[in-house]
Amino acid sequence: MSKALVISLYVLALDVPLLLVLGTILGWVFSRKKFVGREILLILVLLPVALPPSVLGLYLLLFFGQVPFLQPLGLLFSFPGAALAALIPSLPIMVQASRSGLASVPEHLEEAARTLGDGHWRVFWRVSLPLSRRSLVAGIALAAARALGDFGLTLMIAGNIPGRTQTLPLYIYSQIEALEFGKANVAAVLLIAVGIASLALVKRMEKGRHERLL
Repeated sequence: MSKALVISLYVLALDVPLLLVLGTILGWVFSRKKFVGREILLILVLLPVALPPSVLGLYLLLFFGQVPFLQPLGLLFSFPGAALAALIPSLPIMVQASRSGLASVPEHLEEAARTLGDGHWRVFWRVSLPLSRRSLVAGIALAAARALGDFGLTLMIAGNIPGRTQTLPLYIYSQIEALEFGKANVAAVLLIAVGIASLALVKRMEKGRHERLL
């Protein structure tokens, strides 16, 4: 199980910064910007949450396997593929959380900061981000837990290769196939603990947010 745990931690180490940066940027765009095709783009970003892993995995396999300039990247059945597979269904969770948090920031506070000479970046860093931090923390907690627990998409894109792409969920699957239920239970309990911790953190962030509003 140690190798699967290490691979899962490597996946998180790569995906969490991407989730935080991409999710926050996309959340800000969808909460603050108006442009043609905005709703269609939002649906496409959130679509991985609604699609079955088999459907999403099928088209990603075709996409990465048949697009010429993507083939040399070697994403299929590799560690980068495992990281990408965990990122895709977890990103919408972060986008929704950041979108909700940033949309709740009163625009008049941002406008007041701009009148004092702050640029867009300084306004975001000094006003928008601090006021939405609880939603962002809750979002990254849930998105990271989702990335850690991904199974179907990782299996289809990266495969179940021990020591290379086998994450904890895939390790559980392999142990069940081998009738090693004790080992599967150990890994399952670890994932359950992470899920409970993530939900507890979300609950705490929501409580703190409500208290601040009151």
